[in-house]
Amino acid sequence: MPDVSKNSVTRALISEEEAGQRLDNYLLRICKGVPKSHVYRILRSGEVRVNKKRAEASYRLLNGDEIRIPPVRIAERAPEGYDGAMIRADLPLLFEDDALLAVNKPAGIAVHGGSGVSFGVIEALRKQRPLAKFLELAHRLDRETSGILLVGKKRSALVKLHDMFRDGGRSADKRYLVLVSGRWMDKSRNVRLPLHKYLLENGERRVRVAEDGKPSQTIFRLVERWERFSLLEAQLKTGRTHQIRVHLAHLGFPIAGDEKYGDFALNKALVKEGLKRMFLHAWKMEFPHPLKEERMALEAPLPDGLASFLSHLRATEDRDYGEAI
Repeated sequence: MPDVSKNSVTRALISEEEAGQRLDNYLLRICKGVPKSHVYRILRSGEVRVNKKRAEASYRLLNGDEIRIPPVRIAERAPEGYDGAMIRADLPLLFEDDALLAVNKPAGIAVHGGSGVSFGVIEALRKQRPLAKFLELAHRLDRETSGILLVGKKRSALVKLHDMFRDGGRSADKRYLVLVSGRWMDKSRNVRLPLHKYLLENGERRVRVAEDGKPSQTIFRLVERWERFSLLEAQLKTGRTHQIRVHLAHLGFPIAGDEKYGDFALNKALVKEGLKRMFLHAWKMEFPHPLKEERMALEAPLPDGLASFLSHLRATEDRDYGEAI
């Protein structure tokens, strides 16, 4: 990865592993800490050149392309002696082969640097594996969400994984466990609510249900129900930002511990009961292996904090639906 500078022009030579990706995605990856709007501004202005010529953001990079990148503001470099442990380098591996690896991401860690966070899961993996030629995220998880996260180890595998996640859930079956406030009565409910992204005055990204939003679909299934809470399984059919969180909040069932869209007074009370994070966990995924003719099935057990809170509910609340998972 080139050492992008805030003081001078950077020239990057595209390798075989980097070929095939869009120019804007390449720039967003290497320009950590640079606002997305600035990246697109330098593209529109022609300050970014490919083989000494202007190029569109959608241009697909080729092996051997030379990229000219103007001086940009970048995130802080890692402190001296940084070894990945600063963001909990003990990332549990669920699966690994030559094409991909699957991590059980802890809550509280971003998947990548940016938006005020210099280092994330992918930076930690690259630091831990200095000889790895290629490590790229196949999809995203919110910082507050735990569970299965896929990382491509080859460009060919990454392209297939990206295509898989874009096909409306026909190939990849992604399921989450989520605890909501309230008594969810439907055994199964197919929710289709369009979502629109917007920014708060302080620049923070948020999402709301809006008629002019992008089509979004989540299937919710009831797992357990108590007097105050319900445990649901959420199956993503689309992968919009904050999709599960916003769908549930809009329906009147905010996720326990959600500090963006949840019940803030309830969240404070839940901390005293032992829930110190958002109860949203990517627990199952089935998908075709990107390079082999086989079906993958991965499962990430509930983290101790979430499992302990479920045990607390089962011991203190009256349950009227479901069995312990």
